[in-house]
Amino acid sequence: MSDLQPKLLYVLSGALVAGLIWMLVDAWRGYRVRSWLRHGDLAIAPQMSGWWGVLLDRARKLLRDRERSIDAGEQRLKDFLSAIQSSPNGVVMLDALAQIEWCNQTAATHLGIHPERDVMQRVGNLLRDPVFTAYMAVEQPIEPVVIPGHRHRIERPVHISVQRHRYGEGKQLLLTRDVTMLEQAEAMRRDFVANVSHEIRTPLTVLSGFVETIQTLSLTEEEQKHYLSLMATQAHRMQVLVEDLLTLSRLEGSPVPSVLQSLPIAGLMDACEQEARGLSASLAQGNVAHHIHFVIEPSLRDCLLLGEARELQSALSNLVSNAVRYTPAGGDVHVSVDHGIDGSLLIEVRDSGAGIAAEHLPRLTERFYRVDRSRSRESGGTGLGLAIVKHVMQRHGGTLSITSELGQGSCFKLIFPSKRWRQAA
Repeated sequence: MSDLQPKLLYVLSGALVAGLIWMLVDAWRGYRVRSWLRHGDLAIAPQMSGWWGVLLDRARKLLRDRERSIDAGEQRLKDFLSAIQSSPNGVVMLDALAQIEWCNQTAATHLGIHPERDVMQRVGNLLRDPVFTAYMAVEQPIEPVVIPGHRHRIERPVHISVQRHRYGEGKQLLLTRDVTMLEQAEAMRRDFVANVSHEIRTPLTVLSGFVETIQTLSLTEEEQKHYLSLMATQAHRMQVLVEDLLTLSRLEGSPVPSVLQSLPIAGLMDACEQEARGLSASLAQGNVAHHIHFVIEPSLRDCLLLGEARELQSALSNLVSNAVRYTPAGGDVHVSVDHGIDGSLLIEVRDSGAGIAAEHLPRLTERFYRVDRSRSRESGGTGLGLAIVKHVMQRHGGTLSITSELGQGSCFKLIFPSKRWRQAA
């Protein structure tokens, strides 16, 4: 019995020491787990076995799933912001105090704000347009408002549509859109309707007046012939206007002309020359006729223009008739065909008329635009000729070039690309 007691004490003390060591090791492992959980970095996760290992594996899996979820959410947010950033429409997010929280680059360009520098700035302090200020004061706006854009200039207007929406707790969303082209199209539509109405109303008024005169007054045969002649002139003016309008409508609604169709350049020049000489004779009325010259570069005499013959004839005919109408009696009208340095074909119509001031040149091809309205009507112009020429050239892949100087005459040049002409076989 006395021998067993030391052995028992030895075993118990060994077990106690072993248990103490195990507890210390386990506490150390727990401390490492707690320290790792405090940081939660998967890259420095400790490796251990036992139930601490099971706990670590479970924690690692949960953290890994959470990181994946966070990464997926951040990627979706980046994709969403990237989509808004590349949108053609502007987006501005405002907080409850109308301060800018975020905006995309489009909105910054539209409104002239900085995406980073102007964050947490009140939008009303940055955009001081009275129309915008009044719009922001409305509690629940229904219709958008149109304000001048950041780069708005009188000579080059920029119009921005702004629509406001509420969301969240007092927050607001501003959506911006560049409506400059829409505004210009609407203005052109209004001007077009007004111009057409005015151009048709004038000859109709004259016609109705002459008809009333013939119906109510006893006129001699000579007087009747005179009035009928004036009525025929006004009727012809309306007919020309309607034909030009129909031509423009046909040009805008029909497909691009095929290169399988062709028109001999020599035939085109001959037809226009005869027309020019006939018009010059009718306008001369006893005065000296115009000096009209048509010249084709010898190597191009047999070439063909590829496209719609009627459109090409109309384009050159409009330029030549304008040159004759706006050149005084005895003046020069010179029409030539030559090569371009890039393989293009050039048809140039040059006159010795009064010329056109530089500020009018950019608008000459607008419908019904006239430098001198009274002079245009006296010459019988409708204000649609150069618009028709521009459309014809665009449909044939070419361009219309206009140069002029007051007192020095004008030069109108039709430039056809190399694919729109060829030498005859």
